[in-house]
Amino acid sequence: MDANDALELERLTAAARDALTDEMVSRLSATAADGIDLLDQINRSGVGRALPALAQLVANGDLERLVALARTYGAAQDAVTDEMVARMAETIGASLSLMDRLNRAGVDRLVGMLERLASSGALERLDTLADRLGAGLSLLERVVGAIDAAGAEMARGPAAGGGLSGVWQLLRERENQETLRFLLALGRSLRTQTGIR
Repeated sequence: MDANDALELERLTAAARDALTDEMVSRLSATAADGIDLLDQINRSGVGRALPALAQLVANGDLERLVALARTYGAAQDAVTDEMVARMAETIGASLSLMDRLNRAGVDRLVGMLERLASSGALERLDTLADRLGAGLSLLERVVGAIDAAGAEMARGPAAGGGLSGVWQLLRERENQETLRFLLALGRSLRTQTGIR
């Protein structure tokens, strides 16, 4: 160490001595005592053994997730009101009552039957049949609607004149000819389908 360094060190020491007042020394010693007391409490409580685990939680991000989970739990606690608890209890009670009624009614047998129908493919066939029946009912509804509309049209129109000239008059209209053709084709198709000769 040369003379300049020694002189600098002496000035620094003098400045530090001048800056240290009795109040500052008291505060520093109180802070040091509090720090030593805190370290003593940490050491006696065993927190030192938890530090490696905490360090690992921080390193892999689990501590952040735990904090988020705690916040979510706190928000859920704040959101659960007495009214909400009562409604949840009522819903659970109603659900249990429904389950009891279903069990007493033998719903387990129904589930077993549905499982057997599904495994054999019969459930799909029933679904297809239901679709066809639905389409057939829709067609039947349209036919009945057409018959009703035709009956209403007949009631509104003038009565047929009768005789060969009346038939001739009907057959002259193209729409009537197409309708007659359709009815004849329908009759032939029904005879073929039903085996009636």
